[in-house]
Amino acid sequence: MTPPSIRDSRPDDIPAIAAIYGHWVAHGLASFELEPPDPAEIARRRDAILAAGYPHLVAERGGRVIGYAYASAYRPRPGYRFAVENSVYVAPSEGRGGTGRALLDALIARCTAQGFRLMVAVIGDSANAPSIGLHAAAGFTHAGMLPAIGWKHGRWVDSVLMTRPLGEGATTDPMG
Repeated sequence: MTPPSIRDSRPDDIPAIAAIYGHWVAHGLASFELEPPDPAEIARRRDAILAAGYPHLVAERGGRVIGYAYASAYRPRPGYRFAVENSVYVAPSEGRGGTGRALLDALIARCTAQGFRLMVAVIGDSANAPSIGLHAAAGFTHAGMLPAIGWKHGRWVDSVLMTRPLGEGATTDPMG
């Protein structure tokens, strides 16, 4: 299988992004949203991420968007400004084909270049072995679990927390 190409997302990618995310909202536990947002809402969210200075990427193969990833603020208070949370979603037909890893590696590189020092993964469902494995393979380590933090699809769902240092991590003063 040909590796996907990774690039910055564009406004014309919104329908494909909305379809990918909508599938996982409706059928998965990675997101705790209950109803898939429409393309206008996806566009609003993308614009907000870009306006805040975070990367928003897509993977494509054969001219078709097959996944996307972005970073966002881990938490809004200024003391957290060097930490980002990542989100990676791959079209269901493209799972286990390297798309998630390509997106995550590109996101890590971009966030490192922008001076962020820690990436946090908040993974829905402690049984989500593909996402946990993806993050572990990319250098993330287990940081904790929030048991039964959400209710979706008729059951309680955990969140797994994983972290990965970026650049010099916590070894130096980011302001220095």
